[in-house]
Amino acid sequence: MRDKSSADAIAEANRYHAEKSRYGGAGAAGFISPNDAGQTAGFLSLPGETAIINPQPQGFEDFTIGVAWDIVKLQQKRDGFLARLFKRGPRAVEKFVDLDLGCLYELNDGHKGAIQAFGQTFGALREAPFIYLSGDERTGVAQGHDEVITIAGAQWNSIKRLLIYIYIYKGAQSWAQVRPQIQVKVPGQDPMVVSLNAIDEKMVLCAVALLENVRGGMRLTNVMEYYPGHPSMDRAFGFGLEWEDGAKDA
Repeated sequence: MRDKSSADAIAEANRYHAEKSRYGGAGAAGFISPNDAGQTAGFLSLPGETAIINPQPQGFEDFTIGVAWDIVKLQQKRDGFLARLFKRGPRAVEKFVDLDLGCLYELNDGHKGAIQAFGQTFGALREAPFIYLSGDERTGVAQGHDEVITIAGAQWNSIKRLLIYIYIYKGAQSWAQVRPQIQVKVPGQDPMVVSLNAIDEKMVLCAVALLENVRGGMRLTNVMEYYPGHPSMDRAFGFGLEWEDGAKDA
């Protein structure tokens, strides 16, 4: 069951950059460019880079992990007799992209699991695992961030680690076409952005970032590792979950 108490946090994420991306297409409106003048976000663009986020004296408030992407306009070949007759060249097109956000989690009591739209495991915010996925955005043109994971800040000490990953489900043939980034937004802190620079085009699943509880604070690490599927990613990080093949509902 979806946790309606997370609506305020999701609405706040959606208010961030309400217009279409101006960086190349119909990508996520929340896409943050490191080239923007006056940009205050912290960028982790290389594997192994880390950032530490410490709580306020009263602890963490609810915070969000969002995926944003920026669709690069593709060149589509014109077919047909008229196109050949008039020697029309390729045209730039924008494509809808279904890019899924998910995480593997481990709680301090030893419980482990996965949060993702694939399989409709959206989690819960006010009860274990204290992690909630907003839903399944299948086009990449929704207002604000396309998909958002909200973490119950007051329950951060119940969480040991989160492995944040993204998965190309449909609409893009390569990571370079969508330029995805993960954004961790903690109230009172500048956004932390994990971007993909090293790209493996043969893999559709990317483990982007590891968020760990270190003495009550957060350590965010850019891991940027690519896998052919969820089981191999799981094994690499030692979560030990059971996986089954499946597909999204139409």
